[in-house]
Amino acid sequence: MLQYRAMERRSLILGLAGAALAAVPRAAFTRGRIRVLAWSERSEPAEVYPNGIDGAIAEGLQLEKGIEVRTAGLADPGQGLTEELVAAADVLIAFGHRYHKVVTEENADRIVRHVEQRGMGYLVLHSSHGARAFQKIMSTIARRRGVRLNRVPGRWGHIANQGKPETIQVIAPKHPIVKGIGGFTIPRTETYYSPFVVPGPDLKLLEGRYEDGPSGGDDGLLWVFGRGQVFYFRPGHETYPIFYQPEVRKLLAGAVRFLAR
Repeated sequence: MLQYRAMERRSLILGLAGAALAAVPRAAFTRGRIRVLAWSERSEPAEVYPNGIDGAIAEGLQLEKGIEVRTAGLADPGQGLTEELVAAADVLIAFGHRYHKVVTEENADRIVRHVEQRGMGYLVLHSSHGARAFQKIMSTIARRRGVRLNRVPGRWGHIANQGKPETIQVIAPKHPIVKGIGGFTIPRTETYYSPFVVPGPDLKLLEGRYEDGPSGGDDGLLWVFGRGQVFYFRPGHETYPIFYQPEVRKLLAGAVRFLAR
């Protein structure tokens, strides 16, 4: 656990140092770069994520060549999901936890439309399995395949915040999202146990095993949806500094580049 405590201390340092990075200007994106909108409902604790999970992700991605990031949140005008913001993004990265039902149907439908019709990538983090847009997309994919989901789409069999370590295994190592990333361990995370109520993914990239727990975890799933693609990354929880971890940041950067194709 020494590694985790060091990560906790580092999360505060990185968060404070990255305040300027998180305050992304509202000016137009630079032409020729991958345009990313990092969005969070901002329910995450400030002592872990001083600039929100959206800010932590922006701090990492802005170190990547050819990627430009804006941040937005639920308290912003239009809930940070206005037509102007979403239409300008090549990839939307979204984190939500407590306030999925607060996001309007209009904004959820906007996300769905931009993924399906325009080809915007949608990177869904952890508890955003409960987001309206993600659930709408999963329902639509299931319906088009003739697959019946026996529960609410995006629901997990069991969730417990026990802070257990999780070992992540890369099962499609040649895929661009995970290229160059070997297996790694997240020191503490929330446990999400199968079944995961979604139509089968087009590709499974990551599989997790909790300490003293089962394997078979759906940790990285990819679906094609219309002209766009959706990538779900299961590990997380807003009380742990997971989105500062180097392996996670590298993986998210790979996902952004792939989804923006």
